[in-house]
Amino acid sequence: MGKDRIVVGLEIGTSKVCAVVGELKGDGSVQILGVGEAPSRGVRKGEIVDMENCGKCIREAIAEGEDKSDVMIKNVYLGVTGAHIASFNNRGSYTLPEDREKIEEEDVARVEDAARTAPIPARNMSVNTILQHFYVDGQDGVVTPVGMFGRTIEADHHIVHGVSNRIQNSFQCLKDLDLEIEDFVFTPYAAAQAVLTQSQKSTGVLMIDIGGGTTGYCVYAGGAVKQSGCIGVGGDHITNDLSLGLRIPMGKAEQIKIREGSCTLGNSLPGETVTLKDEHGFAGKEIEREMLNTIIHMRVRETLELMKRDLEKENYLDYLGGGIVLTGGTSELRGIKHLTEDVFGMPVQLCKARNVSGVTSAFENPRYSTAIGLVKYAQATTGSEGGGGWRWLKDFFK
Repeated sequence: MGKDRIVVGLEIGTSKVCAVVGELKGDGSVQILGVGEAPSRGVRKGEIVDMENCGKCIREAIAEGEDKSDVMIKNVYLGVTGAHIASFNNRGSYTLPEDREKIEEEDVARVEDAARTAPIPARNMSVNTILQHFYVDGQDGVVTPVGMFGRTIEADHHIVHGVSNRIQNSFQCLKDLDLEIEDFVFTPYAAAQAVLTQSQKSTGVLMIDIGGGTTGYCVYAGGAVKQSGCIGVGGDHITNDLSLGLRIPMGKAEQIKIREGSCTLGNSLPGETVTLKDEHGFAGKEIEREMLNTIIHMRVRETLELMKRDLEKENYLDYLGGGIVLTGGTSELRGIKHLTEDVFGMPVQLCKARNVSGVTSAFENPRYSTAIGLVKYAQATTGSEGGGGWRWLKDFFK
């Protein structure tokens, strides 16, 4: 059994900044020790637009995380997101020397390096390079080539990359707070580590993480990531639509969305209304329930259809035996499961973090899936060099 280790997952989201402190046990289990959270300021569509305000929010979340877990936080695993992040699949190849046919560890390292060094736009940097499959002399489904006999090894990797300057804003914000980044991870991939089982990944599944300012997705088929991405639309856009359409303050719009809203149309009685009480200078208002639900329905459907259009650029939707998994704070909207089933034409389930213990309120709430997923990612990559930008990150913090 290995040693216990404490790690922190930090999500800088559009609606919240969240720090989850987890203990990686020597027996392979994960225990959540505490969660720190602060309302997000200075973040738009998952990207920092105000360094000073965002820094204050991070400091608040970290301080609460330290208080709840009784752990001093100096290092974090950081989630990065934004509509600028893109991905593609790449294959690398390596041929063994003429005098040898037995594959060694150094051969595998060379073919993985070849797969990782795919060209990306000059202004971009690698976020994650995720191994998919190995091939030995054309034989697919190879898990570990070391020790096998063959001449040519091939490796498929899923490459995630994004605009360097936008990602560096997050790094600088943490550097200013004297926090060191252990690694950084594309948030949909992190969330997938928390909510998906190995069986789902093997069968084929689409995970959709609907947050405040972004909606990220990750497609698994044959046990490997095949497609991932992010669109700059989330739950806050629903709130904004309600504020404009119903002519109410943003705070009231968020409140009525959570308490009364639904993605389902046609379930209201004729003339049925929802009452917003007068308080703090707000005069109060009667809202027609069907109008409320129509605004929510239209925005969520548009978001899902935008994502479906992105996904249809590849053909993996035809291989999802496990259907769709929804997570993230906005996945708690009433009726969203059935609307997603209608848009994609396949079964959908709502999921929260799995296989963790500790603070129940954290892993039972889908809004914490990404931050918990960062802890799970740390567990999966312990002892490795992590994501594709690991070496670059270490140089940044020198």
